[in-house]
Amino acid sequence: MEDNRKAIECGKTALGIEFGSTRIKAVLVNEKNEPIASGSHTWENRFENGIWTYTLEDIWTGLRDCYANMATAVEHQYGIKIATIGAIGFSAMMHGYMVFDKDDKLLVPFRTWRNNCAEAAGDKLTELFNYHIPARWSVAHLYHAILNGEEHVKNIVFQTTLEGYIHWMLTGKKVIGIGEASGMFPVDPETRQYDAGMLKKFNDLVKDKVPFKVEDILPKILVAGDEAGRLTPEGAKLLDPTGTLQPGIPLCPPEGDAGTGMVATNSVKKRTGNVSAGTSVFAMIVLEKALSKAYPEIDLVTTPVGDLVGMVHCNNCTSDINGWVDLFGEFAKILGVDIPKWRLYDELYFASEKGDKDCGGLLAYNYVSGEHVTRVDAGRPLFVRTSESKFDLANFMRAHLYTAFGALKVGCDIMLREEGVKLDRITGHGGLFKTERVGQSYLAAAINAPVTVMKTAGEGGACGIAILANYMVTKEQGESLEDYLENKVFAGQEGVTLAPDPANVEGFEKFAKRYVAGLPIVREAVVSLKD
Repeated sequence: MEDNRKAIECGKTALGIEFGSTRIKAVLVNEKNEPIASGSHTWENRFENGIWTYTLEDIWTGLRDCYANMATAVEHQYGIKIATIGAIGFSAMMHGYMVFDKDDKLLVPFRTWRNNCAEAAGDKLTELFNYHIPARWSVAHLYHAILNGEEHVKNIVFQTTLEGYIHWMLTGKKVIGIGEASGMFPVDPETRQYDAGMLKKFNDLVKDKVPFKVEDILPKILVAGDEAGRLTPEGAKLLDPTGTLQPGIPLCPPEGDAGTGMVATNSVKKRTGNVSAGTSVFAMIVLEKALSKAYPEIDLVTTPVGDLVGMVHCNNCTSDINGWVDLFGEFAKILGVDIPKWRLYDELYFASEKGDKDCGGLLAYNYVSGEHVTRVDAGRPLFVRTSESKFDLANFMRAHLYTAFGALKVGCDIMLREEGVKLDRITGHGGLFKTERVGQSYLAAAINAPVTVMKTAGEGGACGIAILANYMVTKEQGESLEDYLENKVFAGQEGVTLAPDPANVEGFEKFAKRYVAGLPIVREAVVSLKD
């Protein structure tokens, strides 16, 4: 306690703040990368005028409240106020579309990763580049706006992502970490810059439609370990309106939640991977070589140092489960029983283990929003069964937990089975793994590989960006991020590894076949059930 108090007083700390889809999290770590204080703010995206978005007020109110909660926790625990920090890093849900004019004004509401409106534009760019461009990538959103003739396009001076925007406002620097950059526009792993050939193709494609070259509006790429600017006096006031926090603090390159998840799970080496399971779910596998061809189910991005990664990203994971858990909680309250939320999750998750290995013939789709991997255009959460299915609570919950990994399995099977990608280890993190064992064992069954979950499974991203901030200021000369993580962050850390249970693997395969066969049902629901 005393060591941590001195570290806070002297600024021997690092702060990581990550903007998730439902929660903004702040984690303060010491020089050993041990969390010593945290704070959070709950928020929800809005569906307005056909777009999933957050307002600028949402962003800044949430950031200040999250930081204030962390600072209050420090004051309560250690009896001091935070005046300085060794380094700060920002992370957020990946990509999306934020564009600004010459006066730094946001031209259209922030379009988050959750919007599939740019799918057609992404498909056209995929064909042009021979490189998969998902609908959520920034360049797909840009091209979508160009194709639609949107009025604001001619006024674009700068395009960035959520964490790039926050970093810019706090430091004045228009920069981005390479992992997030690789989801704005394709990156060349050799040069660690935007791919020159694809830049030319895009500029040639739109030269008569826009007054700029795309490289001139994108943020500058930095890699892990680079200093990305310092907190300005104005930035310090934006973060901490009380004026207690002083300017001059160095910031690391802002990164997306994919990159911070890799760091938080020690998954930046080749042949390692991680699965982040929260509102969305994605698998990241660091590749030894490029895939044989472009796949619409697999994105090619990079680690925070620029190594190639195969990524399967699915828009939906826990949101539908959360809705069902809330429903059970509501029923309990009708009976006069107030059950804590964590216990509701635990009891329902543990109940699923008593279900049939294939969920008794039940089928669920957790598509609160559209799902590009399985080509479903809009959100239609569904639960389906035949009259012969074994319908009980255990199978019901098991089906909803299986389907959380349903679309993910489709993409992972391509890498692991068709492409023969090798994995030495894969680590799970995110809210789905907070309940001991259950989600972990189902993921192991889905990919038929051992899965490790660390003790910090539920708070990975904020810790990951804090570690990147610490790496920037405490790394030794020539020390790689891989070595830093292996020797200084994760050495001796405890984790639990579960090997896939053969019966669960067989059951999940049966469920997966039913899942794929039933996709026409949910596609028809999109057509038949209009918003």
